[in-house]
Amino acid sequence: MVLATAWVLGCGRSPSSGEREPFIPRDTEEVLARVPAVGVDARARERAALREALAGHAGQLDMALRLARLEIEMSRVLGDPRYLGRAQAALRPWWDLATPPPGVRWVRATLHHARRDLRAALEDLDAVVKEDPGNVDAWLLRAEVLGIQGEHAEAARSCERLTALTSPLTIAVCEARVRSLAGHSRKAHALLSEALRHSGRSQETRTRALAMLAEAAALAGDSGLAERYFLRVLSLEPKDSAARAAFADLLLDAGRAREAVAVVMDHTQDDRLLLRHVLAENALGSSRAPEVTQALSRRFQASRLRGDNLLAREEARFALQVEKAPEKALQLAQAAWASRREPWDVRLLLEAALAAGRPEAARPALDFLQASGCEDPGLVYLAERVRSLLP
Repeated sequence: MVLATAWVLGCGRSPSSGEREPFIPRDTEEVLARVPAVGVDARARERAALREALAGHAGQLDMALRLARLEIEMSRVLGDPRYLGRAQAALRPWWDLATPPPGVRWVRATLHHARRDLRAALEDLDAVVKEDPGNVDAWLLRAEVLGIQGEHAEAARSCERLTALTSPLTIAVCEARVRSLAGHSRKAHALLSEALRHSGRSQETRTRALAMLAEAAALAGDSGLAERYFLRVLSLEPKDSAARAAFADLLLDAGRAREAVAVVMDHTQDDRLLLRHVLAENALGSSRAPEVTQALSRRFQASRLRGDNLLAREEARFALQVEKAPEKALQLAQAAWASRREPWDVRLLLEAALAAGRPEAARPALDFLQASGCEDPGLVYLAERVRSLLP
């Protein structure tokens, strides 16, 4: 299915007065996005049936929550933000309520998190855990949000609240994620490895733990071990886009661009994976590089039309490594830094500041690494390079 205009990417809004005009392709054969065929996808059929039912009965909360969850899951699997707009549309009758019905606040927090609106996500999550202190998913997401914001101590306290609520492996996944975000990936790896040895057979939780082990090993500098973990994760869950992107990053950092292409090329409906494809093709100097580069540029344009900043990190990497525009990359890295403190946000701010010849612009990242006691060798090395250039 070919989407005719880019405003479809903006949750179905047509441009009103003062808004930018939609992107209209010059060639009617140009594909802007691919979506699964409804007739062959059971989840797509269920979503379509729920949307049709809600069209005449918009106040049916149970149906609306089910549809919103399915749309969020579809966005996660495909890396496609349009489904987030559809999830919000399903919850429109309750979206702006200060005290929404049970269930709405949790789904709303999940949506805010997916859109990188971490402050709004945390407000909803604080309310959820106050109303329902036994909500495991809410404590897990709260720890994730706080960890991404760099609030590691408070994130760890959220993990502690899971004691007696869930399995030891789930608790270990939560704690390891926080440690890794704080730059202690070796400790995160040790914690998770021990927990996995004594865990049950919950496939979903074990796969999530293996994915985290892979990322922790990569951050700790053990690329061989990380590669083995990533291959295992993707054999168990080929649709894990986050693991696929992190594996591609590992290969790109190792100068193995051809292998990175093989990892991502059939999955580029996800913006994150398209970026890795672009980086790999450009590193190879391949004939496909201009085509995929143009496709990614259109994705960035669509993101700007939607008015979101979901691709700020990806666009910063693109500016730095493809466009060779360090000042632009630095501005984008600073924009991402305003709300997020994940390892890639730290790395980009350091790398962009170095490339732009402005080491002083990386001071927020240096202060953050010092405060967290970061031990991850890649970030420590970059920080030392920046510090050596400061007066």
